[in-house]
Amino acid sequence: MTAAPQGPGFSTTVEALRLREWLLGPGQATLVMDQFSADDFHLVVDDRADVHVNSKDGRFYLGWFPLGRPGTDGEGWKIAVTGTAKVRGYQMSFDTETPADVVAAAVARVLETSRRV
Repeated sequence: MTAAPQGPGFSTTVEALRLREWLLGPGQATLVMDQFSADDFHLVVDDRADVHVNSKDGRFYLGWFPLGRPGTDGEGWKIAVTGTAKVRGYQMSFDTETPADVVAAAVARVLETSRRV
């Protein structure tokens, strides 16, 4: 019979290995949409009930596709920032089942990086 390991850091290691509960499921899209004001963004809901948000300068786009973006395999969110003549833009996508909390955090960070010129 061997004794259970002891010592500094052991309990921290064991704690780190314990199972976690993860946030799953789409959640409330309002967590994402509430970040946009009518002063700076256009919002359009199309005939499929997909939601499109564009910055008034046209450089930022967010699409929410609750039933999946047409032509993709389960893409539920699309974020795109248009680049400039010298610097490329970027885009990211999230699955329809990605928690709105996660998408809201990504959107918040993108919006934080913008500034008026």
